Amino acid sequence: MAGPLSHIRVVDLSRVLAGPWAGQNLADLGAEVIKVERPGAGDDSRAFGPPWVKDAQGRDTQDSAYFTSANRGKKSITVNIAAAAGQAIVRELAAASDVLIENYKYGDLARYGLGYEDLRKLNPKLVYCSLTGFGHTGPYRERPGYDFMIQGMGGLMSVTGEPAGAPQRAGVPVADIITGMYASIAICAALAHREKSGTGQHLDLALLDSQIALLAYQNTNYFATGKPPGRIGNLHPNIVPYQPFRTADGNVIVACGNDNLYRKFCAAAGRNELADDPRFATNGKRVENRAELTRLLSEVFRQRSTREWVALLDGAGVPNGPINDVAQVFEEPQVKARGIRIELDHAGGAKLPMVASPMRFSDTPLEYRLAPPLLGEHTEEVLRGLLRKSDKEIARLRADGAI
Repeated sequence: MAGPLSHIRVVDLSRVLAGPWAGQNLADLGAEVIKVERPGAGDDSRAFGPPWVKDAQGRDTQDSAYFTSANRGKKSITVNIAAAAGQAIVRELAAASDVLIENYKYGDLARYGLGYEDLRKLNPKLVYCSLTGFGHTGPYRERPGYDFMIQGMGGLMSVTGEPAGAPQRAGVPVADIITGMYASIAICAALAHREKSGTGQHLDLALLDSQIALLAYQNTNYFATGKPPGRIGNLHPNIVPYQPFRTADGNVIVACGNDNLYRKFCAAAGRNELADDPRFATNGKRVENRAELTRLLSEVFRQRSTREWVALLDGAGVPNGPINDVAQVFEEPQVKARGIRIELDHAGGAKLPMVASPMRFSDTPLEYRLAPPLLGEHTEEVLRGLLRKSDKEIARLRADGAI
């Protein structure tokens, strides 16, 4: 069967990561996603290299590996929205679509007659999703926003890193990614509401809002105590032991999420006295006495190798795992069994490795139909097929610089 959103068409006017991530999710779910890019340059992230995508001969192309991470399943058309004829094309696309995604600065698209109020007149059923740094309300709404600065402003860096070290950003742009994920959920919810109401709506997603929401229990810990949480490295503020330990030859992470798991761990390690010790018998006590328990467990873990600890704790049913680099991730038997790495035929001629969507459906399985597109790869296909433009009209649009 076709994907769950195979009846949906999306116009993706977004660039870089947050918006494209949402668009890729919808494409994986079966939607037809038409990515609108600037003629000649395209999405900014096409230039975020090296590394670059290789062609069939192993040569670098003009597209970055970064770009491919968020643009699978889309058709690329090039449109100059500064030109009146280009604006007309976007209006036609919006009139024939269910969803529009954009991440222009507040007010930019409205100046071209492409804001929500403009397009809802053409298509009252349109779900129009805006992603910006700070949202469409508030004193910062006209400020540009990028992931790194949002991680700083939104508090994430204040709780990331070692206690004596500097504030640290996450290893991937999580503010962008979580905003794209929230946008995906919001779009699907708006489409579900449209089934009942018959009308679309405007969705206003902000990187700052999303990143603050991502702090989860760090927010509520602050609300409960009035004290902002700080950096504690790889430790957990509320659970002990829930951290990595040095082994005889590497590292292993142990995650004792409740008292029963802690007791299982102590039994497997041959240290039942640490389970019976009143200083460590409950999670609350272990949090209070974290330093002493960590000292004792550090001595225990150095007595075996990482492989030995993983086998021992797996056998005891205690959550654990090694710290893998990315290459080791894709060698894990579980990762291979789940088919996380996929390959798609790229228009450049080579097989393009990608990461499958983690969404799995029993009745409407996802299909990966299109590799990330070349710039403008589908311009004529969309203009002819969807918008019914003649060869003469397309030639005129090219001559006028509209596409």
